[in-house]
Amino acid sequence: MRTPQRVPLAGLPGRVRIYEVAARDGLQNEPAIVPVEVKAELIARLADAGLATIEATSFVHPKWVPQLADAEQLMSALDRRAGVRYPVLVPNERGLDRALALGVTDVAVFASATESFAKANLNRTVAEALAMFAPVVGRARAAGLPVRGYVSMCFGDPWEGDVPIDQVVAVATRLVELGCDSLSLGDTIGVGTPGHVVALLDALTRAGVPLDAVGVHFHDTYGQALANTLAALRYGVTTVDASAGGLGGCPYARSATGNLATEDLVWQLHGLGIETGVDLGKLVATSAWMAEWLGRPSPSRTVQALKEERR
Repeated sequence: MRTPQRVPLAGLPGRVRIYEVAARDGLQNEPAIVPVEVKAELIARLADAGLATIEATSFVHPKWVPQLADAEQLMSALDRRAGVRYPVLVPNERGLDRALALGVTDVAVFASATESFAKANLNRTVAEALAMFAPVVGRARAAGLPVRGYVSMCFGDPWEGDVPIDQVVAVATRLVELGCDSLSLGDTIGVGTPGHVVALLDALTRAGVPLDAVGVHFHDTYGQALANTLAALRYGVTTVDASAGGLGGCPYARSATGNLATEDLVWQLHGLGIETGVDLGKLVATSAWMAEWLGRPSPSRTVQALKEERR
């Protein structure tokens, strides 16, 4: 199998942690329910490919995201491997209770930088959502769990248009104040560009958010995900969210097309000489298998190219 020629670029990190989101963020947007057994196999294959952080599911009410109604069954079915973390999303204290009962060791909360998306996604204002997260984060941290704070709509919103940077910073810093030890900055509808990425990271740094706590989560709606990732890496970010095979979108924002494909990210990182711990061949085989199960081609350009090469 072809691999990228490694040609390092100055000013980039030596290693990047990939925060794999296909099993949760990817599959939550599927029109059909994917069986628990298939989800568990997907997660096992991703671990076999060397991914060490694999977001498994969300303990949201089944009414809101029926594709993830099987969270308990999935977590019980997982072969949780040493050295691999399986974070889950918890929207409220009830979700946290369900997760803790299953021995979950990493959780995340999902905030919005805009009022419109907070209303669509959580049926709350931004302030009300943050108030709801306060006891969730506090209890999780008291139990010794790391907590990630997602911030969605960081670069644009389908209802509100451009999102002011200071609005994003206000939500991000509040999550840190609540006790989140890491953040994920989401370009939920994929409208960001590299200069915007740098401007946001500048503002967060000035606000006192430590750079090693920041991850980025780009969607490729306008083909900017890899360019935006490179801008974040140049700034010093070392955690990048991606979805195997480019699966996913957002059920509450129809203009949010697929996530950055993990294979495309790995091809770029390995070409830059950046270590990931990921076996690209195994990852491509996993995404090709999942695409076959879903009955459609993977949107990942790397998966497409390497599959064609094998013919």
